[in-house]
Amino acid sequence: MKKEKNFENYPVGIVFSSNLVSILIYLIGAFIIYQLGLIWLILYLIFIGIQEFRLIIRHCTDCYYYGKTCAFGKGMISSIFFKKGNPKKFCNKQMTWKDIIPNFLISLIPAIMGIIILIRNFNWTLLALVILLFILTFFGNGVIRSQLACKYCRQREIGCPAQKLFEKRK
Repeated sequence: MKKEKNFENYPVGIVFSSNLVSILIYLIGAFIIYQLGLIWLILYLIFIGIQEFRLIIRHCTDCYYYGKTCAFGKGMISSIFFKKGNPKKFCNKQMTWKDIIPNFLISLIPAIMGIIILIRNFNWTLLALVILLFILTFFGNGVIRSQLACKYCRQREIGCPAQKLFEKRK
């Protein structure tokens, strides 16, 4: 099996693609949540912001890509706002499914709300958005991570708690 090279800094195209999937998930989720009212939209956007902040401050600051362009561009962003953490801490982190539940909720909450809204008042556009949300969440993220992000990641080679979690399934 041929070993893939690692990127020291990811190409702009990968960073764009990776973020495009996330942004589309956020926008579709926001549109669906907005059907419930502005306050729910604001709460949903705050939740997304908290999850992004949590990722950057608790993981990106300790990552190999701190100050560099990772597949999502967050290594560079974290270096602008936060001081460098301890890379050994990143490698030693243990991740469980419980740790990634908040990330799944970013898609799961609007999907469930969208289904409830569809049951109460069917709408083809909303149905298409709920389906697209599922496709982007599972297939889109899967492709991004397996074919673009993790495949070329130097941190994965050094030690990645997410990789350890997902490899347990195999």
